[in-house]
Amino acid sequence: MSPTSPTTQTSPTSPVTESDVDLGDGHVLHVYDTGDPGMPGVEPLVVVWHHGTPNVGAPPRPLFEAAARLGVRWVSYDRPGYGGSTPRPDRDVASAARDVAAVADALGVGSFAVMGHSGGGTHDLAPAALLGDRVRGVVSISPVAPFGAPGLDWFAGMAPGGEASLRAAAAGRATKEAHEAAAAQVPEGEVDFGFVPADEAAFSGPWGWLGSVVGPALAAGPAALIDDDLAYVNDWGFDPADITAPTLVVHGGADRMVPATHGEWLARTIPGAQLWLQPDDGHISVLRTAEDALEWLARTARTTPAP
Repeated sequence: MSPTSPTTQTSPTSPVTESDVDLGDGHVLHVYDTGDPGMPGVEPLVVVWHHGTPNVGAPPRPLFEAAARLGVRWVSYDRPGYGGSTPRPDRDVASAARDVAAVADALGVGSFAVMGHSGGGTHDLAPAALLGDRVRGVVSISPVAPFGAPGLDWFAGMAPGGEASLRAAAAGRATKEAHEAAAAQVPEGEVDFGFVPADEAAFSGPWGWLGSVVGPALAAGPAALIDDDLAYVNDWGFDPADITAPTLVVHGGADRMVPATHGEWLARTIPGAQLWLQPDDGHISVLRTAEDALEWLARTARTTPAP
């Protein structure tokens, strides 16, 4: 497995090289890489970014400046079905571990840390649980907890739009596909997906960048979003309690898309995990804590021995 067809997109803070990794089984992953930050006296640290639902996998531009200061090299990829990655219907959350390992191997990366937001905060738990000491630290922001997690009222506190979408997924692929087809006919703004005023304000700041990764994710239709949601409400393929890497869970106390009870459950379940609960933040505004979380990750990962 090796990267092919490289292209480079430059930005004021960091170039991003894009390539495709052929998995050898008819599937391809589209990969992004900011390269070695080249900070003198600072150990380079690869952080694999996991994108939300529905996004493509471009690394988080609002964190580029902090990453350069911290000596962080971003590596990320489009989950199957998004952007340039081959669809893989009925994938589970655990498949992210195999995909991350393939990307890291293709780029010659041994150990790394992982970071993700929303659905990405869930998917980044897979390599942490399944790739052993290859993962040196974890930041999970606004993650979904396992469906049917003991002691968790999974839908409690969700806004009506998100709850209806995930209940449709829980009823199976046919119901979920019908739900998305019907949702496409509803005028924009008429469904309450759970954004709070703090989220709306966040879209006007640096994290308005999220808009640039949502549009391309939906350009080919809702199939990849459907695969994501089905993965969340089915067996993940691993137990979060098996994570041994240092883990930080960050969640907004006012989150109506993924209620804070999900992050709290994961923080209790993952051995030794820390929880940063931001009482006034919603699903998006909590990202104003992301730079502090990245600093925590860089500091923590560098004190965790590489395999």
